Amino acid sequence: MNICHKPALSAAIALVCGFSALPAWSQEPSAQNNFGPAVAVDTINDPDAADGCPIESPDGLSLLIASRRGAGGDNDLWAADRDSIDVPWNPPVQLPEPINSDSDDFCPTPTNGRSLFFVSTRPADCEGANIYLSRQGFGGEWSEPTLLPCAPAGPNFRDALFSPSPVTTKHGTFLFYSSFGEQADHDIYVSRLGDDGTFGPGQRVAALSNLVDDDRMPNVRALGRGAFEVVFSSNRATWGNQDEPAQGGQDVYRAVSHQLPFQWSTPQNLGTNVNTSSSETRASLSGDGKRLYFGRDGEVYVSER
Repeated sequence: MNICHKPALSAAIALVCGFSALPAWSQEPSAQNNFGPAVAVDTINDPDAADGCPIESPDGLSLLIASRRGAGGDNDLWAADRDSIDVPWNPPVQLPEPINSDSDDFCPTPTNGRSLFFVSTRPADCEGANIYLSRQGFGGEWSEPTLLPCAPAGPNFRDALFSPSPVTTKHGTFLFYSSFGEQADHDIYVSRLGDDGTFGPGQRVAALSNLVDDDRMPNVRALGRGAFEVVFSSNRATWGNQDEPAQGGQDVYRAVSHQLPFQWSTPQNLGTNVNTSSSETRASLSGDGKRLYFGRDGEVYVSER
């Protein structure tokens, strides 16, 4: 199964995110927080297993998830395809080794050039859950996943990491993710790709991280002309749009940046069409920005704007 339906390029790390024309709605931070009522993605969800970590491939023709379905009972990565964005998803198919392992594998992030970032608890020098990168050949085979460098040289702290989200700007390629890092709670971090082709140390993103709350699982999308938007989950109770207060547990928030280096707006709670008293986790945006996916109570949901 191919998660990317476009030809691969030669420099795998440069395959992360392109630029598109800047939509008029992106000029204001709150202009596109108007997501519709979320619905469960019935063709994806398994009633007998926990599913989550949903994310579309950049072309919208594959949907990757993490699921505990299957014989092993651990988290593995699965992918569903469809012929166009106007038709339902086909049933998910388990990705093969070496992507999946006997450990927990989750938080997949496909790029627009046959590369896949994901998180795994497989044994590694960094310990805990770490970010890996694998590349897919034209025959569908996957390369042995490469562990990103461990802290302090690289982004992988010796603890749980979630939701690697790469994005390319005119200033370079950056990898957003969340981790405990040096804090007692999860915060959002960013690592920059160096001239040597490896990602450097993670730096905490203060504009998206509240020192007293748990902020995690970012997904960053390029809007064009140096503008970006991010969605992430947080249990913060006081930040964001006061017209849309926190609903409980982890809620989905959104922020935008119109300047480089990134200058994020105040995160806005996406409101009751998306958030509930349950936890909404690992939110991600489709490549065209029209669909917001996330996990809730072991099922995958989608909201459209």
